[in-house]
Amino acid sequence: MVRIKERYILVNILYPRSPTEKSSVPDFVAFRQPTQNDLTPQLLLRAIKNEVFALFGDCGAGAVERTLSVKYLSKTTSTAILRITREHLRYVWTALTFMRHVPIRGGRPCIFRVAHVSGTIRKVEEEAIRQSRALVLATKAHVAGQTASAFDLLTKTAAKDPAAVALDADESGDEEGSESEDTDDGVELADMDDDDYGKQDGADRS
Repeated sequence: MVRIKERYILVNILYPRSPTEKSSVPDFVAFRQPTQNDLTPQLLLRAIKNEVFALFGDCGAGAVERTLSVKYLSKTTSTAILRITREHLRYVWTALTFMRHVPIRGGRPCIFRVAHVSGTIRKVEEEAIRQSRALVLATKAHVAGQTASAFDLLTKTAAKDPAAVALDADESGDEEGSESEDTDDGVELADMDDDDYGKQDGADRS
């Protein structure tokens, strides 16, 4: 049986403040605002595909047409989880980087930040929960006047990756046969290989 290697992408929708806007609320809180209710998974999916087409033409559009899907979208936390085949990950990542507005009529300016990439949806969900908890703790630390502690909580993954993007090259406990495999939508998933992806990502950043 041929394994189709897929990647799950955790995306944060951030709302930067205007340089002239002044507020006592710290930036890491102000950036994470709820997204407009008009945004749906279908609209987000269409916007990403349109951006891929604009950047990569028919080649890119054909690559992601049937392999890209939105598995989760929370407008309250402005968080989304996407699924894409491993070989087409860079198309989607690049498209998200170039998207500048919520893809609805009159959508607000925003940034689509890739926060985590993994070979299983479980790892992405765990990272989303970790980020939410870190945000709550950082907010409490800021209110208590512990600015340095708040910054440390939010940059906990910086030592692993300065861009705060975690790529699970070797997921503990997820080796072949160590646990039941995710067969969502009838597709058997495989974890990311360190040799064929982790090294490539390191080369890209250099």
